[in-house]
Amino acid sequence: MQCRLGKVPPDNVDEDHLTRASGVGWPVPTKNRPPQGAEERRARLLPHLKVWGIRRAKHSMIPPVLLNDWHPVALADSLAEGQITGVRLLDEQVVLWRTSQGVVAWEDLCPHRGTPLSMGRVEGETLICGYHGWAYNHEGQCVRFPAHPKQTPPAHARVHNVYKATERYGLIWVCLGAPEQDITTFPEWDDASYRKVLCGPYPANASATRFVENFLDVAHFPYVHEGILGDPNHAEIEKYEISVGPEGITAKDIRFWQPNPDGLGIPAIVSYTYSVFRPFTAYLRKTTGPSFVIYFALTPVTEISCIGWMWLAMNYGHDTPAEDIRAFQDGIVAQDLPIVAAQKPERLPLDLQAELHHRSDAMAIAYRKQLKEWGVTFGTA
Repeated sequence: MQCRLGKVPPDNVDEDHLTRASGVGWPVPTKNRPPQGAEERRARLLPHLKVWGIRRAKHSMIPPVLLNDWHPVALADSLAEGQITGVRLLDEQVVLWRTSQGVVAWEDLCPHRGTPLSMGRVEGETLICGYHGWAYNHEGQCVRFPAHPKQTPPAHARVHNVYKATERYGLIWVCLGAPEQDITTFPEWDDASYRKVLCGPYPANASATRFVENFLDVAHFPYVHEGILGDPNHAEIEKYEISVGPEGITAKDIRFWQPNPDGLGIPAIVSYTYSVFRPFTAYLRKTTGPSFVIYFALTPVTEISCIGWMWLAMNYGHDTPAEDIRAFQDGIVAQDLPIVAAQKPERLPLDLQAELHHRSDAMAIAYRKQLKEWGVTFGTA
């Protein structure tokens, strides 16, 4: 039998039946339990309802622009068929597993006794909970109780939250809500003239908002990446313009001096275009000399931690080993991570009066304004 919120099950529940109230397992009464009135039974139910309410309230605290968007969570080739892993997204624990029909993403919690499903295993087309062996199909429905093999699991014996999952650009993407748009386009992905190299993952003890803003900031190049991307003797940033539209924010013709922009050992003034498509997806394109692109997508793990994924695309250097390209980018990010991890407050301030700004911070200012417009409260202050 199934109990709805506000209804209390009778005391003579059959012990072979699985019952719950609003999704919470109801403690099945024993035959020796003395009769109880409705108020006493409600009192017994209250702690369970509170736990359920806390769990459900967590999703309501995630801003819709993030809840209903796609986020990268893992490398696609790291999850083979029959494998299972747990990830964290927007402060929610998610279990990933692969069936013959593709990747499946659920809340990482068995509704029976609250065990992480990622501690289980995959058998054929079912996920087996590692605690009591409850078996779930790819839709999240329990199909077998090993302790009661003759009983058909009722419809409500299922995982609490089944999420959307897909694969794109060599990554697994998950949406915790109802996707309102497709995954952000990577413009060079289908262009055969560009070689693509995936770099990362880059775990950061910093909010995704701080990490994105660091990516958009070229004024730090002469100091954090001295001798590689910039030089303190050439720190001037020329004025650039910002445009805001349906596709997000774009800053064109950001010009600055670099000591070795093309790998030829010749310093030059170079120009870049930076864009922010979604709260945690950014993009840069070098517009002078050979074309170089970075597609930067982040996993917002918690409000103050994230994982960065960087696709590098270039229409040159086809003979350079991918390992060398990754090693170079790893070195750049390794210089950035201590900076973003040390920034205070950890959550990016959207009040422009909270920190000082200059003309060279125009893209960062635009990003903060756009986050406020989008209603992003996760990782912001």
